[in-house]
Amino acid sequence: KYDYPPLVCNVSWLGLLSVLITILLVASSTPLTVANLFYNNLIIDNFTYFCQIFLLVSTASTIVMCLGYFKEESLNAFESIVLILLSTCSMLFMISAYDLIAMYLAIELQSLCFYVIAASKRNSEFSTEAGLKYFILGAFSSGILLFGCSMIYGFTGVTNFEELAKIFTGYEITLFGAQSSGIFMGILFIAVGFLFKITAVPFHMWAPDVYEGSPTLVTAFFSIAPKISILANMVRVFIYSFYDPTWQQLFFFCSIASMILGALAAMAQNKVKRLLAYSSIGHVGYLFIGFSCGTIEGIQSLLIGVFIYVSMTINVFAIVLALRQNRFKYIADLGALAETNPILAITLSITMFSYAGIPPLAGFCSKFYLFFAALGCGAYLLALIGVVTSVISCFYYIRFVKIMYFDTPKKWILYKP
Repeated sequence: KYDYPPLVCNVSWLGLLSVLITILLVASSTPLTVANLFYNNLIIDNFTYFCQIFLLVSTASTIVMCLGYFKEESLNAFESIVLILLSTCSMLFMISAYDLIAMYLAIELQSLCFYVIAASKRNSEFSTEAGLKYFILGAFSSGILLFGCSMIYGFTGVTNFEELAKIFTGYEITLFGAQSSGIFMGILFIAVGFLFKITAVPFHMWAPDVYEGSPTLVTAFFSIAPKISILANMVRVFIYSFYDPTWQQLFFFCSIASMILGALAAMAQNKVKRLLAYSSIGHVGYLFIGFSCGTIEGIQSLLIGVFIYVSMTINVFAIVLALRQNRFKYIADLGALAETNPILAITLSITMFSYAGIPPLAGFCSKFYLFFAALGCGAYLLALIGVVTSVISCFYYIRFVKIMYFDTPKKWILYKP
């Protein structure tokens, strides 16, 4: 290994400083009224500011985790930090998007940055494969999303979210027909594009391979930041503009399928990053419980669930990156971690219990609010499947604890602070 490249160090610290300054600027300019910018293409309101500050804090946490990562991996890849900042900028625009064109451009800028940083580890065939696979499937989903936006514009003549909301909720809906096949297909294509980006079943097939092949830092960023921006944009698009009970059925199905597949597929995984990928798919299903309800309580439970999920994921990946010098990638490699690193072991144990929804931890509170939101809107089947899959997920989450405290290690993991 060669010495820590000073350029990477400087760019990392400058990136962290720029994110912290942006947090201060956004927090100090919280609006008293709703403001529209760039001819109604962007909107600034309290919901936007909450999601933007949350996104920036998550990005800052990711950059902090990477400060030692480049040193240990001997990566002279300062452009990764630049791409993370560019993708964060695009996600800020995505949260503020108030027009289909602005939304699509923000999603494309984010995706282009993600394609490159997924393949940023140039000497790894797995990273190159992850970037290429993400690029091919991501380009396909972007085309579907753009086709959906064009169909909505072709049948309604508008792209602004506010104008679309008037069409779909007011008396003007009779002019176009609530069940118009063209509008239905347009909204369906937009939904498919979003479901692919957020790794919901049945459009999840790329996530396990990309998460495993990408550098661990990139996997952490993929698991954290896009969830915030995409869910915020989906709330604005589907709950505000396209709200109709018809679309609820689609997200009910995706929620149930994501919870079931995430719980069952993760049980067969032996690699840490693949298990976390399926765990992410399962948690998307839980978050979709609140989203598909379409009620105020559902949206509130969704925001609480995203906040707790991101906090737990940051904690898990910080621990994974703290043990990176041992090159462990299998769950069995964590054997006897409680003896060599008791602090990391108990921290990871608490986080896994929280993932599993064990009271009184934060993960239990998250699922509690989501399930009650489902019961409040009459989605009893959704709440029942959520409870059952939570019980099933306890198997592979608590397996971490069993391996760390009771198994004999294949190799000893030593932590160098």
